[in-house]
Amino acid sequence: MAAERVRWGILATGGIAGSFTADLLDLPDAEVVAVASRTETSAKAFAERFGIGRAYGDWASLAADEDVDVVYVATPHSAHREAAGLCLEAGRAVLCEKAFALNAREAGELVSLARAQGLFLMEAMWMYCNPLIRRLKALVDDGAIGEVRTVQADFGLAGPFPPSHRLRDPAQGGGALLDLGVYPVSFAHLLLGEPERVAASAELSEEGVDLQTGMLLSWAGGARALLHCAINAGTGVTASVTGSAGRIDVPGGFFHPDRFVLHRDGRDPQEFAAAPEDGPRDSLRHEALEVMGRLRAGDTESPLVPLEGSLGVMRTLDSVRGEIGVRYPGER
Repeated sequence: MAAERVRWGILATGGIAGSFTADLLDLPDAEVVAVASRTETSAKAFAERFGIGRAYGDWASLAADEDVDVVYVATPHSAHREAAGLCLEAGRAVLCEKAFALNAREAGELVSLARAQGLFLMEAMWMYCNPLIRRLKALVDDGAIGEVRTVQADFGLAGPFPPSHRLRDPAQGGGALLDLGVYPVSFAHLLLGEPERVAASAELSEEGVDLQTGMLLSWAGGARALLHCAINAGTGVTASVTGSAGRIDVPGGFFHPDRFVLHRDGRDPQEFAAAPEDGPRDSLRHEALEVMGRLRAGDTESPLVPLEGSLGVMRTLDSVRGEIGVRYPGER
């Protein structure tokens, strides 16, 4: 595949699928060849919108399409296991939206299936592929702020979301945690790895999903992360990591920043800004480029978004849900 265009299939036709497809069409070495939805009407409308040649009214047909190199799964969390599993079983590489699955058990099944099939699988944690986030992690890893002591991050939307909205629907993995909380949790994991202890409390809706959740993660070395997510309160969507010799502050939209500021003891603050060639801050192109580069190299996972890291995040999210008493219909 080294000298070829990578041929994509898009599974689902919602907002994030549209955003990702639009970014793919801007990449000269990417080709979107097919789209699938649960209804042929939705698939055809999406195909017409983006000039895609084939539209399927079922997921299995896309999974079986031998002209597809990799499938982007953009369904709600509750369908990730079914959709991504179907594609992997049919021999397709998969980029699966976050949260990786409904729970760690489902995520583990997908990872085991991909490894058994020798296929590429990656969670679509675009934050990890962002050039500025990668620069931030490199600074932390190089000791720019000393030993990490605390991480703080929040992601809240003001709403209000009506009970009929998918964010309020337990059957679709609704609530703040899997949609928004996955970002603060993943940010903490990126810098500190999987925590030793998890404590959390939440405000729940009448449907039984979390409207807002506060989390305290603890590591054996003494580090702590204070995290928050909400679908009933618009927060600053900021992050900060503090070490023994300084801190890094990331302003609004921390998971796709346009800048961050490094503060070090005895020195003037140093600002790091996104480069013009990085493209718009909301671009999903970097995760697409990572996937295509790995496919061409013959890799089955990405070092930027490693599968074990995605499993660790899912275990943390499961622990949070255990603390706050949220369980989704049909979970085993």
